[in-house]
Amino acid sequence: MAELTLTPAQARRLALRAQHLAGPRPAPDAAGLLATARQLRCLQLDPISVVARSHQLVLFSRVGPYPPAELERLLWDERHLFEYWAHCASLVLTEDYPIHRRMMSGFPAGDGAWSTRTRAWLKANEPLRRHILGALKRRGPLLSRELEEAGLQPQAWVSGGWTSGRNVNKMLDYLWLSGQILVAGRRGGQKAWDLAGRVLPDWTPRERLSERAATRRAAEHALRALGLGTAKHIRYHFTRGRYPDLEVALRELEKAGQVRRARVAGWPGEWYMPAAALDLPAEAEPPRTTLLSPFDNLIADRARTQQLFDFAYKIAIYTPAAQRRYGYYVLPILHGERLIGRLDPEFDRTTGVLRVKSVHAEPGAPKDAGPAVAGALAELAAFLGAGRVQVNLKRAPAAWQRALRF
Repeated sequence: MAELTLTPAQARRLALRAQHLAGPRPAPDAAGLLATARQLRCLQLDPISVVARSHQLVLFSRVGPYPPAELERLLWDERHLFEYWAHCASLVLTEDYPIHRRMMSGFPAGDGAWSTRTRAWLKANEPLRRHILGALKRRGPLLSRELEEAGLQPQAWVSGGWTSGRNVNKMLDYLWLSGQILVAGRRGGQKAWDLAGRVLPDWTPRERLSERAATRRAAEHALRALGLGTAKHIRYHFTRGRYPDLEVALRELEKAGQVRRARVAGWPGEWYMPAAALDLPAEAEPPRTTLLSPFDNLIADRARTQQLFDFAYKIAIYTPAAQRRYGYYVLPILHGERLIGRLDPEFDRTTGVLRVKSVHAEPGAPKDAGPAVAGALAELAAFLGAGRVQVNLKRAPAAWQRALRF
């Protein structure tokens, strides 16, 4: 199959269409949410809920306001999704269990210092492992605080960070990453753990993939979610860092007619795209304006975001307040094919007010985009159930201020 040459505009359109951020929106119901999750393949989890949980925002950006109970049903009742490690802790598809099983079966892998130390710690704390699994078998699902170390004297895990001394949590992390336990639900935001066999539904695919087959399947999913990308982009997406022999897998996918090579004019490197994406978008889709989570799949790879959209983005959550340029929990503004700005919102659940502390426009952002930005804010307020939107107009672009008077 001949190699394609794309324009940067076509590359952006492919990326946006693949992310369900252009073209017709999926329906804001369980079927639409599941279709979106299938396209993205993972939804990163993050505990910060200044506005809403990140995985909820990622879906909102694509389908608009939807009933959160529909996502809860997919996750906890129908079990189409479960919590595991993709590029970070994420919601992943139960149908992708064979891919994730590769990591589970070999964890902790490698001969590095951390893996060696972890295996030694596990050996020394075998009684704690048996205690936790036994308690879950008898009484699960249980919270971490309900899995006390009664009567045990575990060898403390010592680190330079927040995990020091947290033996139960350290063991739970191991049992989770090795696939022995999974999150069965949440109580007050806290994870309730249970044996994996009781969490996964009966229809979970149980095939055992070879390392090569897992790489190939994961690469195909990652590329479909990206729309197009280089081998480096694929390595950084979905099952980040878990693509052994990726080049071999890409050659096999190309030979099978599932992937084709491409070049992007003016951009370095060899790019790949799904063969199904042959209907190249020659013209822009009808513009859509939405707000993105700081952990959105579109911008998770900061270098790729800079290349595709000329948009430099950095999460400022861990930056001292005095050093933050745009705010704390900053949401990029996607307007059509461009990232035109960012805003710093906070949802006050007590008063029902969505407060926007600042709005920043990128250089060259369209001056007439104010109504579209206001519409995206109104949609976010509807999703959150906010009764009012309050924008600090003193810290908003002059050209947008009139539209942002709620």
